[in-house]
Amino acid sequence: LRHRFPHVWAKVQAGTATPWRACKIATACLDLSHAAAATIDKRLARIVDTVTPHRLDTIVKAAKAHADPDAARAEAEQKARERGVYVGRSDDHGTKTIYIRAASGDVIRFDATIASIADALKVLGDTTNQRTRRAKAIGIIADPAYTEELLLQARNASYPSNPTVDDEADRDAPHPSQTDLPDPAVDDEAGRDTRHPSQAGLPDPAVDDEADRDAPHPSQADLADPAVDDEADRDAPHPSQTDLPDPLDAPPGEPVETVWPDPYVDPEAGDALTPDAQRALDARLAQIKHDAHTNPRDAQTTPHDAHASKSRGRLRPGKTEIYVHLTDHTLATGNGVLRAETLGPLLADQLTELVGHGPYTVKPVIDLNDAISVDAYEIPDRIRERIKLAHPVELFPYGNRETSPTIDLDHIQPYDPLGPPGQTNTANLAPLGRFSHRVKTHGRGWNVRRVDRKTVEWTTPHGFTFHVTPTGTTRTNHHPQHPDSPP
Repeated sequence: LRHRFPHVWAKVQAGTATPWRACKIATACLDLSHAAAATIDKRLARIVDTVTPHRLDTIVKAAKAHADPDAARAEAEQKARERGVYVGRSDDHGTKTIYIRAASGDVIRFDATIASIADALKVLGDTTNQRTRRAKAIGIIADPAYTEELLLQARNASYPSNPTVDDEADRDAPHPSQTDLPDPAVDDEAGRDTRHPSQAGLPDPAVDDEADRDAPHPSQADLADPAVDDEADRDAPHPSQTDLPDPLDAPPGEPVETVWPDPYVDPEAGDALTPDAQRALDARLAQIKHDAHTNPRDAQTTPHDAHASKSRGRLRPGKTEIYVHLTDHTLATGNGVLRAETLGPLLADQLTELVGHGPYTVKPVIDLNDAISVDAYEIPDRIRERIKLAHPVELFPYGNRETSPTIDLDHIQPYDPLGPPGQTNTANLAPLGRFSHRVKTHGRGWNVRRVDRKTVEWTTPHGFTFHVTPTGTTRTNHHPQHPDSPP
């Protein structure tokens, strides 16, 4: 640390960098040359104590790839050679284990298809929990024709294409299964919305026009005026049944890691199938598999499925948006490091593997300097997307929650139903994890204000103040004055 990272060491000597963090940086860079270590030393010296340990690890990984791209490429190639699919030899009372190590993009797409099949089984009558349905999906996905037919019939079962006159009175009420799968895509405009990876195997949601995109979610339309007590629960978008459960928000300073799920804990309890229900489900799945291998794709619907569409085209895959952050030099040369959201730093030549072989569309870059506002409490997608891009991590002191499409967006100045128009705008919204959001809303003595376009200032109950920016957190006063004490 002292010889290879003099700038970081100077911060430690000055008391502005925590020693164990500095040692962690030095340890992570033991395999780098002296010149590469010097480059990282200059880059990281000023942020050693401004970010959480988890974010620091990610930044060190990206800095190493920048400083020594050849070593980073060799390491990526070594990890690629370790990929494979491994099946356990033992059989535990009819249950086996499979272990997959593959490209990040392939794993995401595979997981999305598994989630789609699990949701389709629920629509078709499987009442077991999500974990069990996902395990059943492994057997279904082994037959591509069966998988496509299952997803198609589940979609048609959820959304009747030709409602009769008798059903007219029921059209306004949502079908119990309509929240399980997204609507069929009828407009390419749906590609503008950020979608959860678990929807990649399902049809796209239809977005008719810009007005519909700004409309509040049905679950929010009937809510009363926002109050202070429910502020922390209303900014988050309505959860989809196809979304995988997010990890619980950890308190500040604790990294949020993806952990191996506990096989005995499931957020969706479900109900065991009765013998009659199991026989009915087996019969229906057998019929679907029979249809998949006997009926061509362009054939008319089978008589047993009254809700199936008259035009049985192929099931179109869903669209997934990938946000990639890179420099113009990396874009022009194809060499360098980029950041893919939810994945972290990648080499530029790994982007092709991430996108895959399917058709893709490159969307124009959004100008984040535009001031966007609406005259409603609900937050439209175009504002939510800008906030996510401007602030990659929640704006809470030492926060570590990445800004995802499902993160809470808090009104810095609480929304006033009787106040002026345009209160929901890009300058008055801050991404916060659920824990941080509730601290801000319900915690006594916590105050926050906007300093500039990228900075918010937090004041704690004990009078400490922190400036939080996309690059980290900085304490601005080391000898705070208690808020209740006289000046």
